Amino acid sequence: MNKKMNFLFILSDDQGAWALHSAGNADVITPNLDELAREGNRFENFFCVSPVCSPARASILTGKIPSCHGVHDWLRSGSLNKEDLGEIKDSPCFHDEKKAIPYLEGQITYTDILAQNGYQCALAGKWHLGDSVHPQHGFSKWFTIGRGGCPYYHPDIVDEGHVYFDDRYITDIITDKAMNYLDELSSEKKPFYLAVNFTAPHSPWEESDHPKEYLDMYRNCEFNATPNLPINPNQIPSAPYGTGERRKELLRGYYAAITAMDAQIGRLIAHLKEIDEWDNTVVIFSGDNGMNMGHHGIWGKGNGTFPLNLYDTAVKVPMIIRIPAKEDHGRIIHTMHSHYDLFQTILEIAGINYEKDEKLPGNSLIPALFEKDEEDGDLVICDEYGANRMIRTKEWKYIHRYPYGPHELYYLIEDPDENNNLIDDPSCLAILKSLRKRLNLWFFKYADDKMDASREAVTGYGQMQKSGIYSDGGDVYFRQSAYMKKEQK
Repeated sequence: MNKKMNFLFILSDDQGAWALHSAGNADVITPNLDELAREGNRFENFFCVSPVCSPARASILTGKIPSCHGVHDWLRSGSLNKEDLGEIKDSPCFHDEKKAIPYLEGQITYTDILAQNGYQCALAGKWHLGDSVHPQHGFSKWFTIGRGGCPYYHPDIVDEGHVYFDDRYITDIITDKAMNYLDELSSEKKPFYLAVNFTAPHSPWEESDHPKEYLDMYRNCEFNATPNLPINPNQIPSAPYGTGERRKELLRGYYAAITAMDAQIGRLIAHLKEIDEWDNTVVIFSGDNGMNMGHHGIWGKGNGTFPLNLYDTAVKVPMIIRIPAKEDHGRIIHTMHSHYDLFQTILEIAGINYEKDEKLPGNSLIPALFEKDEEDGDLVICDEYGANRMIRTKEWKYIHRYPYGPHELYYLIEDPDENNNLIDDPSCLAILKSLRKRLNLWFFKYADDKMDASREAVTGYGQMQKSGIYSDGGDVYFRQSAYMKKEQK
């Protein structure tokens, strides 16, 4: 691969691997993603690094685990300097903002390396890694949202350092800007990397949040592709959740957000073809983390429950990669891979030699994409969310919660839905000890003691400042008890 390929990297927000028609979900309508899977390769067993947005996104860019880059929870604060917002600073949506914090400061991302090697890097969409106003990490074109999340209508936008509110639908806004960037990037005659980070299908999912044309597509849907279960006793009360008709309302909004995004992805692909860049552009589609939409009775991702959960529905994400001129279109890759593999993959496709950092656990996906004989071998996938850690083989999953548990052990061959916790089964003691040892060794190798999350009291309600030794001595994580008191008033 000597020719410098362009990259269009499309990232959805809170879309589980199960939420694709091509992955077997007969309810959801995703014709453009289905076509992309037919023209590229879809990964059946692809995992995020942490089941919540900010740490997952930080791991995509750095190739490192949260216990190495220090983003352990979704970032509740640090996106904006509130005093710089002028007349809109008193808007309730900026309540948690005080000062901008570049959470990945000092980290090397693959976009840094791409930019150093002649790539033009552009961002259109969600950032959620601190300091939303100033371009960072190789991006020379920068269009994002003010905070980590926003409403679908009347979102807070950051464009060329200016923060303002826009009344249009955010999925369309992001796409329009991305298409403008494609025109600019293609005219500059340099290889480009364009990140299009949608906020869909993250909540809210009410009728007023999405265009009627997409909601109506699911008006008579029975939603048989997702389980209809009682609410999990560990469900957090701040998430939207429900049973009966409320369940259908929420799924209708979730699916409508996906289909609206799918339509905009179709526009992006069509525009690549119009500007004659389709045959020189690698298209990657994934989700930042998985999502429970009634799975296990949970509504939400890893922080949909407390204790925080690491079910496959929370950690498995969609992944489609389309490489021009690759012959075996439409192949499904069944071996296990992770977002921490993207760092090496993108640099290899770009033809950039980079000496691998010892703290990078990933490996290039090129062998999986080009070699048809699939072998899992001794491969494991490890995830973390604060002091909750997971190791997963093809057959087993073990979840360890520091310091006291509860821990979980599942035999995935017979129990793929993770319903039967074998942690206290004496016949599983040998495999439990083996997995625990491998988990400890893996994190010992790839974690940084200065930011190791096994010592962090992550609540799932948001990170307020840098972690580990880089905190300023105040509360790093939003206190759940304070939030619950506020909710009860």
